Amino acid sequence: MRTLLKRGKRWLYLAHRWLGILTCLLFVTWFVSGLVMMYVGFPSLTETERRGSLPRLAWDQVVVTPREALEAAGQTRFPRDLRLTMLDREPVYRIVGWDGGQATVSAAERRPITGVDAEQALSVARHDRRAQQPQLFGKVDRDQWSVTARYDPLRPFHLITLGDPDDTRLYVSARTGQIALDTTGGERFWNWFGAIPHWIYLTPLRAQVEMWRDVVLWVSGVAIVGAVTGLWVGLLRVRLRRRYASGSVSPYRGWAAWHHIGGLLGGLTLLTFVASGWLSMNPNRWFGPRAPSQAMLERYAGVTAPRWDLDLAAVHATACSDVVEVRFAWLGGEPQAVLSCQDGSTLACCSSAAQPAPPEVSTLTTAAQQLLPGVPIREAALLTEEDAYWYSHHLQRRLPVLRVKFADPDATWFHIDPTTGEVLNRADRSSRTYRWLFNAPHSFDFRFLLQRRPVWDAVLWLLSAAGLIISVSGVVIGWRRLSGVR
Repeated sequence: MRTLLKRGKRWLYLAHRWLGILTCLLFVTWFVSGLVMMYVGFPSLTETERRGSLPRLAWDQVVVTPREALEAAGQTRFPRDLRLTMLDREPVYRIVGWDGGQATVSAAERRPITGVDAEQALSVARHDRRAQQPQLFGKVDRDQWSVTARYDPLRPFHLITLGDPDDTRLYVSARTGQIALDTTGGERFWNWFGAIPHWIYLTPLRAQVEMWRDVVLWVSGVAIVGAVTGLWVGLLRVRLRRRYASGSVSPYRGWAAWHHIGGLLGGLTLLTFVASGWLSMNPNRWFGPRAPSQAMLERYAGVTAPRWDLDLAAVHATACSDVVEVRFAWLGGEPQAVLSCQDGSTLACCSSAAQPAPPEVSTLTTAAQQLLPGVPIREAALLTEEDAYWYSHHLQRRLPVLRVKFADPDATWFHIDPTTGEVLNRADRSSRTYRWLFNAPHSFDFRFLLQRRPVWDAVLWLLSAAGLIISVSGVVIGWRRLSGVR
């Protein structure tokens, strides 16, 4: 038994040594890039930026009804999303099908729009509030910032520079003419030190979704083993009572001592960060989906036929004077229109009575019952402030919000916008568990810290510093061993 324990300990030390050499540089990269990501996120087009690029809707040119637009686009069901907006100076319907496909139909001529040239894309970009001297930068199909699959229905893109102080670039779809993405010079620079190395977001790899997912899972999985073996070795080598001859609790000197003591003090933090990062990839699909399914949303809408029954004149009559977009939907079998104004406000319209008022909470609750038919609603509450599951952190949450809890085996919740009736998310027991296994230990997004933002920053910097002590000292030790330096 002693021989086996001795051999096991030897293999433990060797495993940690070589796993450390393989992963310590990764840990340095992850901690540094994580600090960058606290302040600079990966480029995306926010709702405020998107609306800021839309010109005022030209109602006088709209002659095509939503039903006619759906017919022209060949839709056999009411789509996932249907909007009336402007393509430069022409009103158009933008349609997103349940399969993710997108179509654009002229609201002035009932003509499908299948392409947008560079000059028209430049005209679209001129409507952006940030535009000063827009210029065509080129045409791209996929690059570092538009790599993910959600942009596939819109590729390729006309890349437009706005000539503003932030060096903003717009990605205008060459298929539909809509702005899909914007990036600033600061975002493009800092992301090379932030999200790109942190997520291993290299374009050729990230374009292959499953391959990228497997790489991240395996790399972080190996790093977890390295962290666990390090904690184990550190505990075996520490002496708190019968100290070493030097009087120290550690037998090591120099960088090795920094690595040992740092590992004892911050090793659990390092392990927590990498393990929660591994869980973020949803290994083995342990965590359920966070979006309602097509069947749920269609039952909630109450209508699946490709039609919308209200007269557009009723919507126009109740619209704000500077409306930039109208979203058409169904709610419990009643047609709904959500109007977005240039000042950022939203107006719900109209129901069959054509009154400009948001749906009643009771109406929403009745419609929500169809999300999980036959399952009783345990609670329906209107939240006016954030809680542990509905909070803003790198993503602004809408308030107030209606939270509907069901008494199903998965204890499913839905959050619904009471102004528009839109189902914002779905959260079952597994996704709420994910919130505590990933978000909490990886981002420390506890409300008592987020409400005191300088405290949150200080905590993350302190924990990251501990992780950097371990990983930087590990890099030095590994380099010296590989180069033969003692």
